[in-house]
Amino acid sequence: MKSFSVFTLFLFGLNVCMAQGPALNVKWNHTVMVSKSTPTLQVVGNPMLRRGALIHDGAFNALKDLGADYVRYVPWFPYPKLVVAELDAPVAGKTSWDFSLIDPMTIDFFEATKGHSIIMNFSTIPQWMFKTEKPVTYAKDPNQVDWDYGGGTQLRDGTMKELTDYYVRLISWYTKGGFTDEAGKYHKSGHRYKIPYWEVFNEPDFEHSNTPQTYTKKYDAMVTAIRKVSPQTKFVGLALAFEKPEWFEYFLNPAHHKPGIPLDMISYHCYANANNYQKFDAYEYTLFDKADNFLNTVNYIESIRKRLSPKTKTDIDELGTFVSDEMRNQPISQAYWNLSASVYAYFFIGLTKAGIDVIGESQLVGFPTQYPDVSMINYTNGAPNARFWVLKMIKDNIKAGDTLVETNIDANNGDDLTAQAFSNGTSKKILILNKRNKAISIKVPAEFKGAKISTVDEGSGDNAPTQSIISADTIEMKPFAVCLISPN
Repeated sequence: MKSFSVFTLFLFGLNVCMAQGPALNVKWNHTVMVSKSTPTLQVVGNPMLRRGALIHDGAFNALKDLGADYVRYVPWFPYPKLVVAELDAPVAGKTSWDFSLIDPMTIDFFEATKGHSIIMNFSTIPQWMFKTEKPVTYAKDPNQVDWDYGGGTQLRDGTMKELTDYYVRLISWYTKGGFTDEAGKYHKSGHRYKIPYWEVFNEPDFEHSNTPQTYTKKYDAMVTAIRKVSPQTKFVGLALAFEKPEWFEYFLNPAHHKPGIPLDMISYHCYANANNYQKFDAYEYTLFDKADNFLNTVNYIESIRKRLSPKTKTDIDELGTFVSDEMRNQPISQAYWNLSASVYAYFFIGLTKAGIDVIGESQLVGFPTQYPDVSMINYTNGAPNARFWVLKMIKDNIKAGDTLVETNIDANNGDDLTAQAFSNGTSKKILILNKRNKAISIKVPAEFKGAKISTVDEGSGDNAPTQSIISADTIEMKPFAVCLISPN
């Protein structure tokens, strides 16, 4: 009878332990590190951002309201007439310079980000500058997607003067009030904008099949030329699609550059994607696993940067998630937007801990034919979606210079939740996210009673985070919820 009672007590204790939910613990006096990270986003030029488009006003109003720094602007090649200012090669004293379709969207970007640092990247080189078997044509309709406007690996002008002259004129259009073209004709713009950062091309490991060596030569030539007309501009290099160590080893070695070429900042990208034909039920595991793999890679790349060029900053300026091709051709569910928003919050915490300077979400506007799964704006009505609201919630509350303090979650059910507490001496914030497609209740410290909590979840939809007050010792986080707790 005595042994049975002991066994019964053992089972009772085991069941209590197993039933206990996760608990959040924060040690405000235990500093982990000081953040140097700035959250931001990229804006890819496309027809939905043209004046008169259905979501133009909503998108640019959201961008202005966000007030982020280091916003990356990338007019990109699938819409040649919206991104290339000289679509045809000069012939017999005639040129094709035309900013009439490019200017409205670009000026709206400048105005929406006024007062904040930006990273400009007109990444698309005019296709006629490359050697190809036959001339590459472009769609006459500026709104028609044209994935064939690309190709060619060798510039027709090996000196790269033709290439750099194009960009000098383009930059002069926006910063010097105009330029003189190849035929000696002056083109007046009247624009006098500042360009704090210029990123040299986009995904060169993919577009035009560059090698680290050929890209570095183009980078040096571009920087040398651009500094003559915009001496205050700093430069971002690489913008890699894939995290290939050999690129960082080569590019970050000052010995591989011409004397005096700055290595102000490097950039690269990550999209946590679903596998082909994978059903949504499995996304929560695949996307976060791929995010973890990327974070491991980031730490390795950081070791290369610190060894070769420690003063160079890092901007991971395309962070997003992709659905499978099957799901992309269907209406995308609210649950996906919340999952993707949760993944960005997870990236933000992990990359802040890795010491990354700029953490950029991709992208302001996507839509069918233009990666709808990375949009931060509902492309049917122009309202900011959960991905935007999580970015804004982080940007408004967590700053470079904030202190990360010791934070953990005691749990018997794995790593379903992730949290990090921040302090700036006058206020305290805790960013916490649910990685799973289920509601989870979490026990919070007694000091959190009465704290404000902002939440982006399935209930907030395309609206701003919901606001509430913690009145009990637990809070419930709905599937893929992202919360910001303000204890004081």
